[in-house]
Amino acid sequence: MNGTITMTTAAHISSKTAAIPLYAVWGAAAGLVGGVGMGIWMSVSRPVMDTAMITMVAGLLGSTNAFAGWLIHLSIALFAGATFGIVLGPLAQRLAPALVLGLAYGVVWWTLGALWIMPANMGMPVFEWNDVTSSSLGAHLVFGLLAGATFASIAQAMGKRTGPAR
Repeated sequence: MNGTITMTTAAHISSKTAAIPLYAVWGAAAGLVGGVGMGIWMSVSRPVMDTAMITMVAGLLGSTNAFAGWLIHLSIALFAGATFGIVLGPLAQRLAPALVLGLAYGVVWWTLGALWIMPANMGMPVFEWNDVTSSSLGAHLVFGLLAGATFASIAQAMGKRTGPAR
């Protein structure tokens, strides 16, 4: 043995465990694409008193600056995309399932973010249907479609089709 110690256990990682960080990276990229599309929607949509929805997002940090709104929004989109990749990545490697899952995921984030977290943080009524939340639903559906399509495209381009989506 000559006094050397070798560590062989560190090299044994299952392919499923190793895929999770890859799916998170693909999801983060997909989230950015979805976030840009959604951000454009929110920049042109003005459901209340000629105020762009992206500046409403800036209000989460007490700002009305559109650039701050974009930074907050894209940070959330990165997180949401990475989470999509980790949770749904194995099922979203083909386009049709990825689009359906993306739409559903967009609705989940709309419910959590636009109907609950954002209004609660801004002192507004939660789970209320109005011009802002209806426009926000459209924006979240755009996010989901683009994120799902992008994730599936990346997965197919990388040739990493594994799991039950086959």
